[in-house]
Amino acid sequence: MEWRIKTLSIFMKRFIVRNKNGININGKTIDDETRCVHYHGASDIIAIKFKCCGDYYPCYSCHHEQAEHSAITWTKNERDTKAILCGKCGNELSIHAYVESGNQCPFCNAAFNPNCKNHYHLYFEI
Repeated sequence: MEWRIKTLSIFMKRFIVRNKNGININGKTIDDETRCVHYHGASDIIAIKFKCCGDYYPCYSCHHEQAEHSAITWTKNERDTKAILCGKCGNELSIHAYVESGNQCPFCNAAFNPNCKNHYHLYFEI
């Protein structure tokens, strides 16, 4: 998958917008698998589409630092919405598929960070 990088200057901060399979990933990404300056372990390879803006970010901190609005969580009725991007293979997962994935991409079997569940309440209605 080809990644294209363009830099943006927003409020004196540098953000990188990366593109994977035609999907832009915003925030302070550090590699082509959606890791960011906040979360950059081996299994930190997802990006989340934020309901409030429809944009993908690697984490809530990236969204908070770049977006000019507050985040809104996805409701339980929206679990079939594709809102998770695997940074390894670039496939989109529904919220339900991600939450039930066992911390592994159902397409490429890449491992997802199991500690991300501690932040589900920031993205999804529990």
